Amino acid sequence: MHRLALLLLPLLFVACSLDARAQQARPAESPPPIAREFRGAWVATVDNIDFPSRPGLSAKELAAELDAIVARAAELRLNALLFQVRPAGDAFYRSSLEPWSAWLTGTQGKAPDADFDPLAHLIERCHGHGIQLHAWFNPFRCWHKASKGRPHRTHVTQQAPQLVVQHGPYQWLDPGLPLAQKWSLATVQEVLRRYDVDGIHVDDYFYPYAEGREFADGGSYAKYRQGGGGLDRAAWRRQNVDSYVQALHQLVHSEKPWVQVGISPFGIARPGVPKGIEAGVDQFVELAADVPKWLREGWLDYLAPQLYWPIDQRAQSFPVLLDYWRAQNPRGRAIWPGLATYRILAKEPGFRITELRDELALTRRGPTSGHVHYSFQALRGEAPHVAGSLRTLYAELALAPAMPWLDAPPPRAPVVRVDKQAGASTVSWQTDANARFVVVQARDGRGWRTVRITAAGRGQCELGPEVDKVVVSAIGRNGLAEPQ
Repeated sequence: MHRLALLLLPLLFVACSLDARAQQARPAESPPPIAREFRGAWVATVDNIDFPSRPGLSAKELAAELDAIVARAAELRLNALLFQVRPAGDAFYRSSLEPWSAWLTGTQGKAPDADFDPLAHLIERCHGHGIQLHAWFNPFRCWHKASKGRPHRTHVTQQAPQLVVQHGPYQWLDPGLPLAQKWSLATVQEVLRRYDVDGIHVDDYFYPYAEGREFADGGSYAKYRQGGGGLDRAAWRRQNVDSYVQALHQLVHSEKPWVQVGISPFGIARPGVPKGIEAGVDQFVELAADVPKWLREGWLDYLAPQLYWPIDQRAQSFPVLLDYWRAQNPRGRAIWPGLATYRILAKEPGFRITELRDELALTRRGPTSGHVHYSFQALRGEAPHVAGSLRTLYAELALAPAMPWLDAPPPRAPVVRVDKQAGASTVSWQTDANARFVVVQARDGRGWRTVRITAAGRGQCELGPEVDKVVVSAIGRNGLAEPQ
């Protein structure tokens, strides 16, 4: 691994030992590469699944709940949270385009107590613990069946009802209308410009799941045909979604080239693909999602297919589907499957007691190790086959894998100082603005270990009395520490 690092020793700032014991046989002079694995979890806000515990909490209570989420993530050694900022045309951040969510305050459009901004607070807390924050958008859903009360006057259903289609208990922006796509993309652009996020993440809701209903986009399809379009309706819908995904990728990387674009589609591309796989949903037709095409075109930086089935379920086999998605990846983008950790926690039929351990082992065989847990609620308790297993599986701190194709200015080597005191030493550092995280590795008589992954900037940490060498690395926003 390439990284900008400075090897320093207390006071002398040269490669020498702290005491005579260092002259004996000891571990390697240079530290091993920093462990790399994407360890993510979705934090769902729709219907208060993961946050907040109920609508209408005070700013102090909201901050405490977010702090508890981050503290738990850090305790389990996760390194990414995917926070749902736009569940249904509403906002969990300060927006000039869409109203505050009713799931946050109890009334859509009502600001939180003390003007509290959940996204800003969570970004600061996550980065301080070396955790990436990805802003998770539902791009087209604009009213959920669990929504309470009435939409605010600034909600898209009130400002631009001509863009909205009723679909059973849901309301949906019509992806066949260019202005509807622009509306959705504008919300992403606003977050990119106002917040220091690490990723933009969208889920599987492009066209809605049919649930026995036909999506009522006859008007927009008729306009397309009247304008000379020749595609049938299914192909036209896929073209609309392709256009959105491509535009999303271009928008994100034009605004901030280092921000990751991630998509978490339904886990099966099509029934019978690959051979023997069964599915009650054909997302290629029903959701108009041609996911393999997006991988071929390079319109995303990571794919998190929702592989919510057990290893032993042959009709939806976790390892077969994982291998399929990895094989659709000619550009070498990251494939980090979504795991049904909530189903594993519940010990649903078909899931092994060792399911989580065994699924993680499969994700670690790929070129870039990683996975995402659904959802954070499943990680709160101490079930031995979930959190207990993760304490062993995540024994070592890890950075998310680097994305060398993302354009990010490399950081300079950090300015480092080590001060020796009685029985211990303190290492302090200062990085430039191009660094995202700092990694501290230290060596004692047992060998090297990663002591800390934390926010870039100015910081310090204490080292044990046996430490005789320390390496401080500045990690760039694309995960690299120096250009390749």
